[in-house]
Amino acid sequence: MTCEKLKNRERFREYARGLTKEMLIDARDNAIGIVRNSAPKFIDLFPDDASVNGYYPAVDNNDGLSRWTTSFWTGMLWLSYEMSGDEYFKKIAEGHIDSFYQKIEKKIGVNHHDMGFLYVPTCVAAYKLTGNEKAKKAAIMAADHLITRYRDKGEFIQAWGDVGEAKECRLIIDCMINIPLLYWASEVTGDKKYHDIAYKHFKTTVKHIYREDGSTHHTYFFDSETGEALRGVTHQGWSDDSCWARGQSWGLYGIPLTHKYEDATFAFDTYDAAVHFWANRLPKDFIPFWDLVFTDGDDMPRDSSAAAIAICGLLEMVKCTENNERKSLYKDIADSMMRALIEKYAYKPTDKTNGLLAHAVYYYKGNMGVDECNIWGDYYYMEALARYLTNWEMYW
Repeated sequence: MTCEKLKNRERFREYARGLTKEMLIDARDNAIGIVRNSAPKFIDLFPDDASVNGYYPAVDNNDGLSRWTTSFWTGMLWLSYEMSGDEYFKKIAEGHIDSFYQKIEKKIGVNHHDMGFLYVPTCVAAYKLTGNEKAKKAAIMAADHLITRYRDKGEFIQAWGDVGEAKECRLIIDCMINIPLLYWASEVTGDKKYHDIAYKHFKTTVKHIYREDGSTHHTYFFDSETGEALRGVTHQGWSDDSCWARGQSWGLYGIPLTHKYEDATFAFDTYDAAVHFWANRLPKDFIPFWDLVFTDGDDMPRDSSAAAIAICGLLEMVKCTENNERKSLYKDIADSMMRALIEKYAYKPTDKTNGLLAHAVYYYKGNMGVDECNIWGDYYYMEALARYLTNWEMYW
């Protein structure tokens, strides 16, 4: 692993100084205000993946489509409840448990690996915050479903397609955020099988999906017969040798998430290289383009959601590393991006939208949710606010 030299350390230090507690409190109140205004539309239904002209369409959680994102709205309700103390948000979030229970019990639209995304901000959060036993049972069923996708040859969780399908013998970087569900399942059941599968997947991912320069592949293929590592390719990025911004941000969050449950110090130098690669490609306003191959002057959209995810990862990693120089750098990069989101990307309750962050990208090449709000970006923005303003206990 080769760690790039940071090109301009001082610009992060200087800009980060402008992030104040008052700014964060105002941003929190604005975010909760938007959630409150949006809530009546999304009590039994959920916001879609991305907004359309600034507004999220309402969708049914159990319409049979393989969505991985409905959970983030429920997570935003839990965060709003935690940061405001308002039982209104808790009541709506608790009302969602039946929908997610039915989803996993009847296996509705779950032929994929995104069980962590679906069940951590909903059911694991509910169990941690309220002791809801039905939520606990649903999350354990989701963990049981997730481990059926584990492939012994290669030691990874298959992302997409039917289990064992040769053409889909691959992992994707996003799964770094799914495996905390398995660590949690081991803790609450006492069964180490979940933990062992999660940690094997983690080690395989770190070994293969991070490139030598600290950038990341989006997906990585393996031989279906032998488990031999074959090649890294992209699905949502610009090209196979570019670096999809949201994928890099999943990588920045995934390592400290595993370190909460298992020793990940062997990956800390990899993490530092990934941070330097990320920081060196942030444009002047500190919010990345949707792929890190693009720079200032390129006519391409930003992805505010990638910034929000990365902030959460960096703040978590500050708690993990004992290296003070790294702590300082990670915090300054996180603070710089957070200040930029608040000042230039975050909506207010009076704006004509029901989203929190402008200028996100879901899938550029598929023309899906380009330069719109997206629901996971909104969630991670609220999670970042909770991290800054409270002693937040992770759902993950």
